[in-house]
Amino acid sequence: MSEKKPFVLRIDPEKLKALEKWSADEFRSINGQIEYILDQALKKSGRWKSKSENNKPEK
Repeated sequence: MSEKKPFVLRIDPEKLKALEKWSADEFRSINGQIEYILDQALKKSGRWKSKSENNKPEK
């Protein structure tokens, strides 16, 4: 497993409550839910490529 770097996240209490419910609904920890949301946003924006895409030869 890759090493993860901890950092502090300041978040509005109402947003935290919403994240807690969302993560519980999807059987994830809050940290796992935040990582999932960030992964999806990075992929959607084209700023993150999966490891398999990074290994493809360029045309």
